[in-house]
Amino acid sequence: MDYAYLLKLKQQHPALRLLNADSAPLIISFLYRVFIRPNARALRQTELVGALDDYLYQVREAYGAAFPRAAQAYLDDWASGDSAYLRKYYPPGSDEPEYDLTPATEKVIEWIQSLSQRQFVGTESRLLTIYQLLREIVHATETDPDIRIADLEKQKAALDVQIAKLRDGRLEPYNPTQVKERFLQAEEGARRLLADFRQVEENFRWLDRETRERIATRVERKGLLLDEIFNEHHAIANSDQGRSFRAFWTFLMSPGRQDELNDLVRRVLTLQAVQSLVPDELLPHIKFRLMEAGEKVQQTSASLVEQLRRFLDDQVWLENKRIAALIHDVERHAIAVRQAPPAEKEWMVLDDFKPAIALAMTRSLYVPTEKPVFDSAGVEPGRAGFSTDALFAQHHVDEAALRARIRRMLAERSQVSLVDVITHHPVAQGLSEVVAYLHIACQDPKAVIDAASRQELIITTEAGAKTVTVPSVIFTR
Repeated sequence: MDYAYLLKLKQQHPALRLLNADSAPLIISFLYRVFIRPNARALRQTELVGALDDYLYQVREAYGAAFPRAAQAYLDDWASGDSAYLRKYYPPGSDEPEYDLTPATEKVIEWIQSLSQRQFVGTESRLLTIYQLLREIVHATETDPDIRIADLEKQKAALDVQIAKLRDGRLEPYNPTQVKERFLQAEEGARRLLADFRQVEENFRWLDRETRERIATRVERKGLLLDEIFNEHHAIANSDQGRSFRAFWTFLMSPGRQDELNDLVRRVLTLQAVQSLVPDELLPHIKFRLMEAGEKVQQTSASLVEQLRRFLDDQVWLENKRIAALIHDVERHAIAVRQAPPAEKEWMVLDDFKPAIALAMTRSLYVPTEKPVFDSAGVEPGRAGFSTDALFAQHHVDEAALRARIRRMLAERSQVSLVDVITHHPVAQGLSEVVAYLHIACQDPKAVIDAASRQELIITTEAGAKTVTVPSVIFTR
């Protein structure tokens, strides 16, 4: 870490460029407000422009004629290659760009948050954490069974002492200071974990971008290129970061672990010492925020597989095109030698050749096409024999919103019935909404539809309450 290295880092690293920017207070405060505080992983351009317009108005009202440019111009500068505070990209199937924080910007915001004066700095819990981690490493890497058994016997003896104290009524709970210290450490760890996800996603996105560049500039054969790409993808998946993320995702997707995490958070937040800290909304929603962040990483990793599939499709199309060109070349040469065939009689050998017999009488006679003639002289406009008002009173049922309701309920339990979903989210669009739920169940391979069992649904409309009988529907994870 010498002078030349730090000077180059100051000129090239986005984090130091952001801290050195004249408008750093505006950039950091706005990005914290729209991304970090609500834990938004990505925002659409229209949504972000509107939020920045409102924020610029507040800043100008408080500090005078500051930042005169339009919101879109600032976003373009922040997402440009010279700044790289934001990442601008087009999601699949959409023509509206989205914005996301870069890992460097997230690190800057996290560092600035750490500068604020804390209520106190906990040292006991951190020392115990270090001690526990070191002991766990030593215990898990020990290959001598006798030593491991002796260690477990020592832990068992300590547990027996604690059980004996509890049976004698001697409780030794944490004091309020110890509770606050460990809770603040848990909050800090959760916040850093969410921040690290952007770096993990950036690493997977770098692999995807490198794969696209190599495909576009490839010179080797398809087999060699695919073999090298799959080997690198396999190496990334089996790296320390890949194995750690896979273990994290498996742990988080376990219903038992989710229920345990929800119970632990609920019980901790009810403690009086924790409530005195006025905790934010991070830990109560940590499960959903971790799932959102992990899903973004999964989508980025899946884009690499999609790119390889498209590459194979393109190769198949190019090979078919090459075969068609060869056939056309053969036909062109055959026409060229039609008037001057080769002198040798056996100039071509065809294996298992059988002549095709086509008799003249087997051909069908020519049938001219009939051209219909329309007489439009006496056309009169028709009159509907029914009321057409119902055609203009249609409403659209958003199946995506209904699926989101089902996913939110399945995040807290392993299965829910259609009655449970409608009980928590009453039907607002009548029978068509119920039909949409049934359509979602038919398309979901994990949903169970029991036609032999019936369920009664109560639908409340402007005309009153109605009861609808439908097959039993159960949505599962």
